[in-house]
Amino acid sequence: MDRAEFIEALHLIEKEKGIDKEIIFEAIEASLVSACKKNFGSNQNIKVMIDRESGNVACYAQREVVEEVLDEQNEISLAAARVLNPEYQIGDVVDLEVTPRDFGRVAAQTAKQVVVQKFREAEREILYNQYITKEREVVTAIVQRRERRNIIVQMGKIDAVLAANEQIPGEQYNFMERLKVYVLEVKQTPKGPQIYVSRTHPELVKRLFEQEVPEVHDGTVEIKSIAREAGSRTKIAVYSKNENVDALGACVGQNGCRVNVIVNELGGEKIDVINWSEDPKEFIAAALSPSKVVAVAINAAEQSAKVVVPDHQLSLAIGKEGQNARLSAKLTGWRIDIKSETQAKETNFLAEEPEMDEAEESTHQMDDEWNPLESETDAKAAESVEATDSQEQQEEA
Repeated sequence: MDRAEFIEALHLIEKEKGIDKEIIFEAIEASLVSACKKNFGSNQNIKVMIDRESGNVACYAQREVVEEVLDEQNEISLAAARVLNPEYQIGDVVDLEVTPRDFGRVAAQTAKQVVVQKFREAEREILYNQYITKEREVVTAIVQRRERRNIIVQMGKIDAVLAANEQIPGEQYNFMERLKVYVLEVKQTPKGPQIYVSRTHPELVKRLFEQEVPEVHDGTVEIKSIAREAGSRTKIAVYSKNENVDALGACVGQNGCRVNVIVNELGGEKIDVINWSEDPKEFIAAALSPSKVVAVAINAAEQSAKVVVPDHQLSLAIGKEGQNARLSAKLTGWRIDIKSETQAKETNFLAEEPEMDEAEESTHQMDDEWNPLESETDAKAAESVEATDSQEQQEEA
């Protein structure tokens, strides 16, 4: 390749790859300086210039003008400098051309290496810019292979890492299987972008609802909070900004069609969708779905709540290994203590809590016995009406 072809090639690179040719020129010059120092000694000050129009390459040894030369490799006497140019003064720098005879071949090899390296860097930068926009989003990936405990999945032109702690417990990953993953992080490394994805992150469920439920995607229905134990159960609280739109119904879909798509994507993970409420009592009662709640008393100062449930639903409210109560606490942000009606009556469970207002008192029956009202809402919302401890408490109030 002659000089003219070289300059033309750089113009094409600049146009097609988006790499500024000036960056390539500077990189080639820096590389040639290193090559020259191997010939002339590393102690010398070497400068390489490439003509941007013709492509001619010249190598110069830089010498400082001094009165008495102590370092012949980097200094030149004033008399010798003025032979070259009478205007030189002490302290000026003289460029002496020392271009080797075979410098054109060395320059060509170096230019090739630098251009190839710049190509790689540009491709890495393009890939990074392409995938950094997908951070915190859900994408479809294809399972490629297993590396120790990690699963390598393909995302377009690049591979991503599904670490062991980001995999759903018990989930099997088969070669060429398609699955949805949440992009945790995109890192720029010397070998190119490194992408880390997750199947356990709570945001994965949120993004899947955004994809499946138009009302969530356009913002009509808002997902207020999510609590998830990946592979087992997820609770999600939703709220409608439009009073004519049922948030719970929109997320569940007709006959559960919408939520079932997400459940299948997550390998059968159970999903409880509940209505979010500004009233902590209503929200806590709904969060304990599918269990019904007959009374809730809260302590705002300690961010704690005492909940009473029917005797036969105590185990349902607590859940297997405490899962239901644990997820409800995560979802609401309140510490929840649950007891059955019998336990509450025997221990005077709600006695120390503040008296209920008239609106709350009007929802309870005035019997001598503990007689809570049945829940008035369906099992989806799991909303409940509170009951008092005893007739004596109501009379005192």
